[in-house]
Amino acid sequence: MSGAPCVPLCLHHMISAFTNIFRVPELRVRILFTFALLVVVRVGAFITCPGVNASVLQNWFDNQLNSQAGGSVAALFNIFSGGSLENCAVFSLGVMPYISASIMMQLLTAVVPTLGKLAREEGGRHKISQLTRYATIGLCLFQGYLLALSFENPGQSPILHGIDQTIAQLGIPLVNHPGFAFRLIVVFTLTAGTMLLMWLGDQITERGIGNGMSLIISVGILSRFPAGLLQAWKTFVPADRVASQVSPLVLVLLIIFLLAVIAAVICLTQGQRRISVQYAKRVVGKKVYGGQTQYMPLKVNYAGVMPIIFAQALLIFPSTIAMMAFRTSPEVQRVANLLAQGFWHYVLYAVLIFFFSYFWVATQFQPQQIADDLKKYGGYVPGVRPGQDTAKFLDTVMTRLTFAGAVFLVVVAILPQMLSKQLNVPDVTAQFFGGTSLLIVVGVVLDTMRQVETHLIQKNYDGFLKRGRIRGRSERTPEGRGELVEQKTLVSVYVGLAVVLLVGVILFIARR
Repeated sequence: MSGAPCVPLCLHHMISAFTNIFRVPELRVRILFTFALLVVVRVGAFITCPGVNASVLQNWFDNQLNSQAGGSVAALFNIFSGGSLENCAVFSLGVMPYISASIMMQLLTAVVPTLGKLAREEGGRHKISQLTRYATIGLCLFQGYLLALSFENPGQSPILHGIDQTIAQLGIPLVNHPGFAFRLIVVFTLTAGTMLLMWLGDQITERGIGNGMSLIISVGILSRFPAGLLQAWKTFVPADRVASQVSPLVLVLLIIFLLAVIAAVICLTQGQRRISVQYAKRVVGKKVYGGQTQYMPLKVNYAGVMPIIFAQALLIFPSTIAMMAFRTSPEVQRVANLLAQGFWHYVLYAVLIFFFSYFWVATQFQPQQIADDLKKYGGYVPGVRPGQDTAKFLDTVMTRLTFAGAVFLVVVAILPQMLSKQLNVPDVTAQFFGGTSLLIVVGVVLDTMRQVETHLIQKNYDGFLKRGRIRGRSERTPEGRGELVEQKTLVSVYVGLAVVLLVGVILFIARR
């Protein structure tokens, strides 16, 4: 078959898969339940905390976007909260306190012997989960109190730099009645909001589709995508009688580049080295066990998005606090600026990403334990002696894979900043070209599609692709294929897409 008909055929089978989703009752209920709870999450992002004038923060964030200063700490928080911070909403803290507590407990479990022993005991994971939730409450109370202080004294807050001008311009304060009562209300409101998000995430994981916490973060990030598109349009296609600083052709090239970056991130996120493992034959009674070859997958990007998060935290927060605490010291201001931008910022950023990539692998990947388990169950890597030699082999392979993954993370992390500085791409737009946002969204989408595909395969329906398979999908025989959409339905989809495209072109011409 030639290459030309392959694209419509692949699209045909993908549309068939989406149509088949609603033919499986259990899957349909799970997806609708997930959408319903995500709507609740988005509604909570617009419910303002008591006593706060949300219009002040909204105007300040708009000014930050227009002045290309969107890379601040507040902008970073606003992205991961899905715009809740911009609205002073009850979900302003988002699920980041829970994520921070989970990362902290994961690292402590690998470092502290007592917690490591507890995790391996029966019911230990449940106790670790309880400790994580208690730590989340503590982080919520602490972060909520700091946020309440920032609302009360916005001029002295390191994350709300320049908000004094916005307050003076609007003529209204950010907080009408500051004091202990306001702090108490805000702290308990924000803590309750995060606890509600955690419960909603658990419900999605248990009764919906996908990982609840990850979906909440991804939906929050994607909610900023329209704002990114609008800001890019204003930058590259300005209003009448205003000369554009950058050719609109660059916008077209950026769209093509964005698709290429997403494809590269998907490939490298799914990339893995498969280690062949053979099991010796064992005869138990009249049955023969083992004697087969399996594969141990080692991911190229084993650490995921964690090294970028840790590196950002160590670069952004110390410089921000130093600029606030030593405003009159030119030396401190100069060092803080070096950490925040420029050549040395990129160098330190890359070094920290490499360090945390190897640190995460060292704490989470245990080659000695894997080698012992293989030896215990009669497995071995061909050409490598069981035991210590297998552990050294796995450690060497993982070290090389981690280097490749760290290089990939450095490119993905620095790419948005380079686009913002060199091509004047707005920060809210540049974040979708790499960094934590793109890695999180790609990972969550792939995981959710994998779960949906599993449900489809169990009911003898085709997955999303005719030939390729999403990682983790089981093998099937050709007789197990599900129904394809009718030709009329497919034609209707094509016509609908054409109409949307035509309307967009007409509106574009009319505005010009």
